Amino acid sequence: MAKIDCEVTNCSHNKSGECYANCIDIVGSSSRESFDTACGSYLNRLHYSELTNNVLSSGFCDCLKCTVETCTYNSNKLCTLDHIQVSGSNAEYHSQTACASFEFRS
Repeated sequence: MAKIDCEVTNCSHNKSGECYANCIDIVGSSSRESFDTACGSYLNRLHYSELTNNVLSSGFCDCLKCTVETCTYNSNKLCTLDHIQVSGSNAEYHSQTACASFEFRS
């Protein structure tokens, strides 16, 4: 199963809704809502072409780094979820993406 379900269809790493980046980094260190987070690994396909030939793994992305210190699932800058959802279907910049799986740690 893919680690990242991505609806950012214009991302260079997106192949049929799955992320093929070697590793992604979810950013937004003091986020309180999912829309305050972003996929720091997003690259616009318009500028970077298609980058779905993951050379460090045998397929889709299996590495989830997270610098969102306020997320329940962040453990030592790694995501503890088996599967996340990245949103931002018409994003032009990484700041227009979000980790839809984010949950604020109270």
